[in-house]
Amino acid sequence: MATLLPSRPGRRQRDLWPWLLVATLAVASLVFVLPLLLMLAAAFKPSAEILQSPPTLLPQSPTLDNFRTVLAEAPYGAWYRNSLVVAGAVTFLAMATSALGGYIFAKFEFPLKKPLFALVLATLMIPFPVLLIPNYLVANRLGLLNSLWALILPGVVSAFGIFLVRQFVAGIPSDLIEAARLDGASEWAIFLRIVVPLVRPALAALGVFTFLASWNDYLWPLVAINDLEKSTLPLALTFFNSVNATRYDLVMAAATMAVVPVLVVFLIFQRQIVKALVLAGMK
Repeated sequence: MATLLPSRPGRRQRDLWPWLLVATLAVASLVFVLPLLLMLAAAFKPSAEILQSPPTLLPQSPTLDNFRTVLAEAPYGAWYRNSLVVAGAVTFLAMATSALGGYIFAKFEFPLKKPLFALVLATLMIPFPVLLIPNYLVANRLGLLNSLWALILPGVVSAFGIFLVRQFVAGIPSDLIEAARLDGASEWAIFLRIVVPLVRPALAALGVFTFLASWNDYLWPLVAINDLEKSTLPLALTFFNSVNATRYDLVMAAATMAVVPVLVVFLIFQRQIVKALVLAGMK
């Protein structure tokens, strides 16, 4: 007669581990997402509802008056335009220089190649506050202070981007590039038609990271910009919050509009980000 064997404690622990991991990740996700949800809810609440006790989680009387007031009382359109111009220009130029620099370091031989690449990597260890004074002196000598060019030029070249693209280009077979050369393709044609499509995941991830960093940059615009109308959103929102310190409804509405492009960029390119990080980890 067959007898039923009791389940082993180790097997029970293995069965419970996936559920425990999912529960832990769910709680951690809620902790990170909750402030964003509270900000979005407060942006649609009247000021009286935000200050009432006990507080409400969802707006009882949703309204768009907060957004209308922000757009009417502050040059929010100019701030938005400045941030889009700076973040878009920095992202495009950083992707272009990183793709070209990574391709050169990966597939070309030239004198002092290894020391130069080591120098590029060494710049990653320099914190940005150390570069504030040199960047300010260079921008002042070029006459670029208090202009959007002062915010764009320091981010044109990305050492991290060159390193990331170089790792991807190194995995492209050299025979493929040599075959294109034998077929009569120019170096620019090889770069644009073969190399760039193959490193698209890395460029997509680099573009997202660069856009987010440029969009949220506060310290360098604080040093380089003097006029409020030429400010980017992080710097302008600091001024707006100081003027409307007690109007939490307006502050939350202004912050919500500033977050929208970041969420859109992440939702569009999230697959490319994951793919690039997975491939980089495998390398």
